[in-house]
Amino acid sequence: MLEEYIELLKPYVEELFKSDSSGHDISHLVRTMKLALYIGEREGADKLIVGIAAFLHDVHRIMQNESGVYVSPKDSLVRVREILSHVSLTNEQVEKICYAIEYHEKYNWNGDNVEDINTLVLQDADNLDAIGAIGIGRAFSYSGAHNSPMYRDDIPLENSDKYTENSGDDPSSIHHFYHKLFKLGENMNTKTAKEISEKRINFMKNFVNEFLSEWNVEL
Repeated sequence: MLEEYIELLKPYVEELFKSDSSGHDISHLVRTMKLALYIGEREGADKLIVGIAAFLHDVHRIMQNESGVYVSPKDSLVRVREILSHVSLTNEQVEKICYAIEYHEKYNWNGDNVEDINTLVLQDADNLDAIGAIGIGRAFSYSGAHNSPMYRDDIPLENSDKYTENSGDDPSSIHHFYHKLFKLGENMNTKTAKEISEKRINFMKNFVNEFLSEWNVEL
């Protein structure tokens, strides 16, 4: 059933995301959906809810690109519901999907206390696609799309206590690793995601170490 719904939704999603160059494109949605389904199967989430929510979770990013100002996931729900109207879901299913989308950027490690398993699985899947080799590529794609440099060595690399999506762009791609990406592994919600994240975080840290070494021409 999920596969049928995704096929029906795909034309609307592809049209909406066709011009994205920030790393929040259709391929990110598909990978996040696959990760969410993998995690959800092992953690007791609802396959239909997490699958569709993952496929639609970044509609707010497109709206943000269109408006040029920050748009929260909650602000995208009218548009999400419009897309969902093209498939035969119950009101309860639509509400669960919208809930997961609305709260998937509310991090427990920031004190937001999200408990819904579908939302937690979606959050983990989204964050897993932000780390590892894919995460590195996406970080630089995002910076390029927002005219941010790869690195600025005049600004210290420091971990911040909290991360919020509307806190503004980081000074550089490398700063974003310290600001958010390195923190994601230890802050995954589920056991499954924590296990997957370990290898990806290590790969990413090795990359950044090599990047800084080459930047400073340490031969």
